Amino acid sequence: MRYYAAIAPVLLPIIKDRPLILRRYPNGIAGSSFFQQNAGDNVPDDVRTAGVKTGGGERADRIIGGDLLTLLYIVQIGTIAVHTWQSRIQSAGFADTATIDLDPGDDVPFTAVVALARDIKLQLDKLELRSGIKTSGSSGVHIALPLPPKTTFQDAARLAQAIAERIVQAQPRRATIERSLAERPAGTIYVDAQQNSEGKSVVAAYSVREREGAPVSAPLQWDELRATLRIDSFRLDTMPARIQKVGDVWGAALKRRNTKRAIDRVLHAR
Repeated sequence: MRYYAAIAPVLLPIIKDRPLILRRYPNGIAGSSFFQQNAGDNVPDDVRTAGVKTGGGERADRIIGGDLLTLLYIVQIGTIAVHTWQSRIQSAGFADTATIDLDPGDDVPFTAVVALARDIKLQLDKLELRSGIKTSGSSGVHIALPLPPKTTFQDAARLAQAIAERIVQAQPRRATIERSLAERPAGTIYVDAQQNSEGKSVVAAYSVREREGAPVSAPLQWDELRATLRIDSFRLDTMPARIQKVGDVWGAALKRRNTKRAIDRVLHAR
């Protein structure tokens, strides 16, 4: 709770007006856990909730991010990791970002993820696409492309998939889009573009992850992608000082949205 209160100035704008999906450990990190999507029946009056359309087309009440009281409430009920939709409730049918998750197999070191991410940045630059990158807080990284207003989720998904396919075509020995663990080539990194449909969620930047050492999904500057980068350097106990030093890297990266022209250029080249 102290951590989330300390980083609230950078986290709250990121999760503002977004439905939250909570990874709850009500009996502590050693106990059982579950994902909570619906707000539930006993939410205090001042915790923000709203009715949203779910992936199945039904209406459901969800906890909505953006204010300190709501943030501290979800921590109080045992939330460790905070996941969010890639849209805000005012424009729930349109995507704010398209996200690509570089998910390495157990036999792939983080240095290989860093190397692939650097190659992807070169490709994105050639495509004149703007992006931000953060650690997943687990074993990989997330690359997010800020989208122009009123970008459909269909186009967001197509964009992410087109980039993923380009990556695999350029790096077939290091990258794969094969979803099945059993079918993935050994030593490859899964380039996951599947979290870009309406109602899908991604762990929020600066969120704590439910792993030993309390790692954080940490926004990075692209020039920090070096072979010496360690994913466990970004933890609950180190992130507040990092934010004071470098500022809100994620907010800065996603502030400048990609143009519709640049996105259409990628989609129409497929």
